[in-house]
Amino acid sequence: MTAIKHALQRDIFTPNDERLLSIVNVCKAGKKKKNCFLCATVTTERPVQVRVVKVKKSDKGDFYKRQMAWELRDLAEVDAKDASKENPEFDLHFEKVYRWVASSTAEKNSFISCIWKLNQRYLRKKVEFVNVSSQLLEESVPSGESQSVAGGDEDALDDYQELNAREEQDIEGMMEVCEYAISNAEAFAEKLSKELQVLDGANIHSIMASEKQVNILMQLLDEALSEVDTIEGKMSSYEEMLQSVKEQMDQISQSNRLIQISNNNNGKLLDEIQFLVNYMDLSKGHIRALQEGDLSSSKGIEACINASEALLQCMNVPLRPGHEKLMSVKQQQHLFTELRDTFSRRLTNHLNNVFVHQGHDQSSVLSQHMAELTLPKHSPLHRDLLHYAKLMEWLKNTQREKYEGLSRTYVDYMTRLYEREIKDFFEVAKIKMAGTAKEGKGNKFATLPRKESAFKQETESLHGSSGKLTGSTSSLNKLAVQSSSSRRSQSSSLLDMGNMSASDLDVADRTKFDKIFEQVLSELEPLCLAEQDFISKFFKLQQHPTLAQGEVEESDGGVPSRQPPPGEKDMVRLMMNKVFQSIETELNSLITLGDKIDTFHSLYMLVKMSHHVWTAENVDPASYLSTTLGNVLVTVKRNFDKCIVSSAHRNSM
Repeated sequence: MTAIKHALQRDIFTPNDERLLSIVNVCKAGKKKKNCFLCATVTTERPVQVRVVKVKKSDKGDFYKRQMAWELRDLAEVDAKDASKENPEFDLHFEKVYRWVASSTAEKNSFISCIWKLNQRYLRKKVEFVNVSSQLLEESVPSGESQSVAGGDEDALDDYQELNAREEQDIEGMMEVCEYAISNAEAFAEKLSKELQVLDGANIHSIMASEKQVNILMQLLDEALSEVDTIEGKMSSYEEMLQSVKEQMDQISQSNRLIQISNNNNGKLLDEIQFLVNYMDLSKGHIRALQEGDLSSSKGIEACINASEALLQCMNVPLRPGHEKLMSVKQQQHLFTELRDTFSRRLTNHLNNVFVHQGHDQSSVLSQHMAELTLPKHSPLHRDLLHYAKLMEWLKNTQREKYEGLSRTYVDYMTRLYEREIKDFFEVAKIKMAGTAKEGKGNKFATLPRKESAFKQETESLHGSSGKLTGSTSSLNKLAVQSSSSRRSQSSSLLDMGNMSASDLDVADRTKFDKIFEQVLSELEPLCLAEQDFISKFFKLQQHPTLAQGEVEESDGGVPSRQPPPGEKDMVRLMMNKVFQSIETELNSLITLGDKIDTFHSLYMLVKMSHHVWTAENVDPASYLSTTLGNVLVTVKRNFDKCIVSSAHRNSM
């Protein structure tokens, strides 16, 4: 690098009256490496001009050529990229940003140090240095060659002083007087020496003559020195006072900072306290309602609902970190837990008593309904219990075990109640059917073979051209639609067939049986739907139609899809199955009785049952009523198939 520096100084900068102070080997960042040199130079003539010159080696030979130059005063910023790590990259911000990569970090640091010194000396700190370590700026970089140039040459510039105009005139006048000075330098120097000695002697005599003035001057200097000492003493005292004031101000500033921190902490503490008070404070009225609220009156129930919702909101408050360690928060949470347990226990006991009283009260009115073949209505009980629906939802969200226990208690009591009511109801229906059978016992199916063609015509109208029902679900659905759309025409045709010969078929007995069976189904249908609707609303079980267990649903493309996972709808169905567990058994027993009385009754039961199944499926395909009636419909269809087979067998004989 030293040889290159001397070569550049000799070939490029000396002919232009410039001195090379620092050099760095660089290439442009991010591009193909084409090395060049950045040089920091100063002119030898006054006023001094500082430049950054880009020198590039010629492609044709080993000589260098000057490619570009920038004035240092146009440099706005030097960015060293990283002050803590060694990084050869740096940027120079002239009219645009030039990004360079040095061959070494040491050359980069030496060049930036030289630029900093030139900036301090000639530009009065105009250039801004970014990401440059303070050590690099304050201390000189120990690179011998550049240090000697940047130090020695600049000191030589400081020692050099130009002659002013008067000095030039005096020298020219002296040279004119002493024409021989050019030819005889020794004589000229001797003459100057003699004249200088004469001047020195005159100066000494002048000084000795002005001794008095010198003494006065010395006395004044002594007085000035003493005055300076006095002023320095006062300045020292003032400095001590200012130091004391500064210390006091520092203490006041520290105190103010501590006061500010204390105020901020107090404000944050107040916010936390207000948060806890606002969201974890339960009013005395709500506490009283939870502990002693009247659960038998509408006002008391409303107060208990509001109190339970407030309690649930307080218990579900999202606590911030550290709140759970506060003693007051622990005490409040303990209070909320006790209130929840107390109120849930009171609510459970009260509803259990309501269920028990309902079972006793309802049993006293059973006899009034049985004589008319009607089932007791439970709408008053449902209406009263629905007032507790929101409390049941609260119990479901807070005390799941008690909620499930209460649902089991309700199911147990209602199962016994409905079992007793349904059993008595079907006993009355069986008695009425048996009475109808005794009235027309003598002429049942007396001349059935003679009217077999009419009987076949009626069965074919229900089953289609095949004359025989299959066991598929699609045939049952078609039968349901056909029976619904042509119910009146079928009934009239049955009566017309009876009118063919009153001595052959007892139309009156079958019509009474048809009315009794229709009355049974008409009483069961609203009872089941009302109870299912009540269970869903009271126990807060969402009713979304789902598929019955074991069934699959076909999509538009005909590919069966899997049934959805069990949910709250399944809980409703399970509760309904237990509450009305005797309905399907009683219906099958009633159907068996009707079939024993008259096998032709299976036709009437098939028509009625198909109509009610179709109606139930339109309301809710997955309801308990739809499922139960569908199962019973299969039994009726089988009985009817047996009737058809038996009739066909008799005809063949």
